[in-house]
Amino acid sequence: MATGEEPGRDHRAPVCLCVLCGLPAAGKSSLSNTVCLSASRRGWRATVVQYDELIPDQAFHARESDEHTEWKLHRHAVLQRIEDFLNNPKAPLEIPAGCRIDRTAWDRCVRALLDPIQPNQAPLLFLLDDNFYYPSMRYEVYQLARKHSLGFCQVYVQCCLESCISRNKNRPHPVPSEVIEEMEKRLERPNPKKNPWEAKSISVNAMDNISECDIQRVMELICSALSDPLSPVVDDTEQKEADRQKCAANVVHQADQACRRLISEAMKKAREEELDVEHVMKRTMELFDHDVQEILSKIILNEDYL
Repeated sequence: MATGEEPGRDHRAPVCLCVLCGLPAAGKSSLSNTVCLSASRRGWRATVVQYDELIPDQAFHARESDEHTEWKLHRHAVLQRIEDFLNNPKAPLEIPAGCRIDRTAWDRCVRALLDPIQPNQAPLLFLLDDNFYYPSMRYEVYQLARKHSLGFCQVYVQCCLESCISRNKNRPHPVPSEVIEEMEKRLERPNPKKNPWEAKSISVNAMDNISECDIQRVMELICSALSDPLSPVVDDTEQKEADRQKCAANVVHQADQACRRLISEAMKKAREEELDVEHVMKRTMELFDHDVQEILSKIILNEDYL
């Protein structure tokens, strides 16, 4: 597919955030490098966002602590840098003071997107390479894509635990085997049935060498995401507040009408039948409580609302 024929929008270059998830040493890095090369051949601007390179080693020890750990703050910092680039790709590449990611690694990552050979309207692809073993980790990327109306997709790189541990031992900086074993217990692969936002997800078997067919499947998935960007969340706070006030006014009005009707009927009945007024009023208030509850139920069920 030629550059000018790639899916996208007219007002800016189409962008896709592609999450690569799976166990350490499953084959994510090999897949990302191959996909990045294939994307470049299509005339796209592509880069691999490798979390292991961007986040310093000391941060990895806090993965399983509470939600305010350094680990999570570092992950947020990676997404913040991506967002900063999306907001202003021509801005200087310097990282703000106090940022929690490696400056040299980020510089390499971004410069891969600034190739002057590729036109500014060429599709832009971020391949996010990390374990992403919890859906909540992947959902943060989805939120960023939705916020900026970007394409979003996921590739689960599948490989058995024994092979991952074996491959990992041959790495320059291997992850402790017990960490991989624990991660395998916790890993939740993309599940579109449970999480509709994971609809654009596929699995790739990386037990052996990844086939050309699998690479083609990944590229087709990314093309689909590029041509179908997410819709941003609409801020309807003011409308919700107006609806709430309208609903509240409706409840008060209907309760007032019910009260007036019941009291009028009760007084009329008491006069006509010469009944005990106190008893009649007690029964009236019981009916009033019942009517108010019915009114509230109808409004909650939207039968009388708006």
